[in-house]
Amino acid sequence: MNLIVEDNGPGVPKEELPKLFEPFHRPDKSRTRDTGGTGLGMAIVDRSVRACGGKSSAGKSAMGGLSVSFFLPKV
Repeated sequence: MNLIVEDNGPGVPKEELPKLFEPFHRPDKSRTRDTGGTGLGMAIVDRSVRACGGKSSAGKSAMGGLSVSFFLPKV
């Protein structure tokens, strides 16, 4: 099963995409724990997907923002 989530927001710089699923990584350097979370959300999602035998990826959305794809194998 494939699931794709896209938005039309500002997106993520291309050089930041490979780091998006790393724990504590925040692409927007102006954000802190007080203003924008801990940087764990995408890492937790990725580890959950991998624990189910799946894969996660991120790229530029056709709408201009971010596109995150998840593949989960059929059981």
